[in-house]
Amino acid sequence: MEILFLKMLLLLAGCLAGLFCHFSDLCGGEKRTVQNKPNFIVILADDVGWGDLGANWAETKDTPHLDQMAAEGMRFVDFHSAASTCSPSRASLLTGRLGIRNGVTHNFAVTSVGGLPLNETTLAEVLKEAGYITAVIGKWHLGHSGPYHPNFRGFDYYFGIPYSHDMGCTDTPGYNLPPCPACPRRSAATSHHGRDCYTTVALPLFENITIIQQPVNLTGLAAEYAEKATQFIEHASESGRPFFLYLALAHMHVPLVLAQPPSSSFPEPYRASLREMDALVGRIKDKVDGCGKENTFLWFTGDNGPWAQKCELAGSVGPFSGAWQRQRGGSAAKQTTWEGGHRVPALAYWPGRIPANMTSTALLSTADIFPTLVTLAKASLPPNRRFDGSDVSEILFGQSSQGHKTGWGLQKTSINQHSRASALKLSW
Repeated sequence: MEILFLKMLLLLAGCLAGLFCHFSDLCGGEKRTVQNKPNFIVILADDVGWGDLGANWAETKDTPHLDQMAAEGMRFVDFHSAASTCSPSRASLLTGRLGIRNGVTHNFAVTSVGGLPLNETTLAEVLKEAGYITAVIGKWHLGHSGPYHPNFRGFDYYFGIPYSHDMGCTDTPGYNLPPCPACPRRSAATSHHGRDCYTTVALPLFENITIIQQPVNLTGLAAEYAEKATQFIEHASESGRPFFLYLALAHMHVPLVLAQPPSSSFPEPYRASLREMDALVGRIKDKVDGCGKENTFLWFTGDNGPWAQKCELAGSVGPFSGAWQRQRGGSAAKQTTWEGGHRVPALAYWPGRIPANMTSTALLSTADIFPTLVTLAKASLPPNRRFDGSDVSEILFGQSSQGHKTGWGLQKTSINQHSRASALKLSW
């Protein structure tokens, strides 16, 4: 126990030292050795559908900024999340390994005491070792207790929520199915709400290891994410050191909470929320363009497909819903291994490096992000382990069109209450 306590103290000391550097002079003494490395921004939308982007699906008219990014960069039409639920997908993105290797095959709960196994090396840890300033803003969902907290997993700065924003009562119920109330003022008011409503523990908002708000003000959360992200980009750019920003949005997960109520032009909550997300991404892109776009690689994608059980509060899978789903009432989306559950939108933007207005049909995965960014950072992959992702920089730079040939995923299915491995054969 004493050894574990000492380890935790050392981790905390390292975290606080990194945070001190981050928002003061950002450890400017290391500028000389890392100034030529590119910056990385990975924006991960939550429960977004392949058909939610106008660049993918002509019926969608609510994503002008993302469509502009597609016109100025590369659009991937056969891009897949490594799993069709939150925690396993995020674990694969940050480790380059599927859940069967990294140990994350289920979503972590409010009561979870564990998280992404500590013997896994995260992308942030590799890049930090290579001289990068690292930050995660948004939803973590890879363990929130003790050493599983993001500040102890390679991130110098953390601002966000520990898990999905429907996993704890908040200041406002938002749009949801079934409707969940805001946090009750008296504990007795919690007794009659269903199991899908979390009213016992209020959702916390963290800045680093400190809870700064509980319950979270969901109405202003998107604006706070945008503000913190742009501040980080600005400060990191001024430092002369390369940076890695992992921006894990609350959009498009329910409850859909809008800074402004839906208007007559966009009466549906989902469309209004989609436009809000699009504007947020546009703001980040504008900041990148103003802080040195020639050296910043921006990657946008989703963690899994839309949550079809939420009906009109869920997104579009585009054309990826077959006769079986339409005739038998099955879902083609989140929590399934059907196409719409894991095929997600993906855009890559890096002016001068990634060709503009290009569409790639290469079959790729979120697990490819880890090895690709590590290669571009001129860093080394962690030794003595197998990776399921590949370096796809040649595809990004228009030098190749060859993606994966075969692939598979480990998925917790919604058919029953048990976890099962489902082999997914694709033309990768």
